[in-house]
Amino acid sequence: MANYKELEGFGVQTLATDPDTPGWVGSIFYNSTEGVFKTVKPGGVTAGTWASGGNMNTARGQSSGAGTRDAALIFAGYDFPSNLAITESYNGTTWTELNDLNTVRRSGGGFGTQTAAIMASGYSDPAASFMPQVESWNGTSWTEIAEVNTARSQLASKNAGSSTAGLIFGGSTDGTVGQGLTESWNGSAWTELNDLNTARKFLGGAGTTNTAALAFGGSPSDPTNTAATEAWNGTSWTELNDMNTARSQMGGVGSSTSALGFSVQTEAWNGTSWTEVNDMSTARTSLGSAGGPGNSDALAATGLTTTFVANTEEWTVPEVVINTLTTS
Repeated sequence: MANYKELEGFGVQTLATDPDTPGWVGSIFYNSTEGVFKTVKPGGVTAGTWASGGNMNTARGQSSGAGTRDAALIFAGYDFPSNLAITESYNGTTWTELNDLNTVRRSGGGFGTQTAAIMASGYSDPAASFMPQVESWNGTSWTEIAEVNTARSQLASKNAGSSTAGLIFGGSTDGTVGQGLTESWNGSAWTELNDLNTARKFLGGAGTTNTAALAFGGSPSDPTNTAATEAWNGTSWTELNDMNTARSQMGGVGSSTSALGFSVQTEAWNGTSWTEVNDMSTARTSLGSAGGPGNSDALAATGLTTTFVANTEEWTVPEVVINTLTTS
């Protein structure tokens, strides 16, 4: 019977630390630090996991987000009974409170980066109304700029695009019934474009530009949720394969071909279909999100369990999975 050296052409290697690159996939090695034999298997999104990040300074729900997992911006939100203008920045370890929005609000559409973001529309107190106002973030402060064509709230926590080429879609103009409205931002003005096929609010969103986006889940009207997924090509929306679980008020990150949707469950999109992957430690809805541009990294920030929470979780996808060999 052939041994490992005869099969592979070399003996079992001794390493002080576990390898983390795909070139080791299929190998067996001896970890001299731990004193055990291990195998290396392929990683990928199905091996992705959530881990605790730093707590935000203010617990809330229905906030908006921009940026990446390790360079995120979360802004606005709701902490009963008040809407908020609070802005916080994340460096991968801790949150720092920065300058507030000019208009307190919740459930607006956020997109962009940690240093160049857009907050569009939303629901405001004490005016108790849907706001058309849009604000631009320059890394230090917010400035009011051009308004959206249709004021609304209950948009995706993270939409598609950059501060000069963005997209918002869905939402509600009355707080009860979802809309299919789509508007594109070119850095100076908003243009209304073709509607979603399934009108909805509190949906998940993803996309890196205003010409390629993904809309998933959401609520057409209270209390119904949908699993519908649609892709935007710059002109129109096309229906694709549904999520495995219909839901609303979720976080979303990524692109039209590689995305992640998360709340009570986590699902990964590969451009064709959704796959259920590992859940967060704290199931929640009404959360803020940052990450992308694919489904390999994400940040779930605050949200609602039985109360509003301040904790965050970070999603990471490993290139390889290390398993310890055991004897029985």
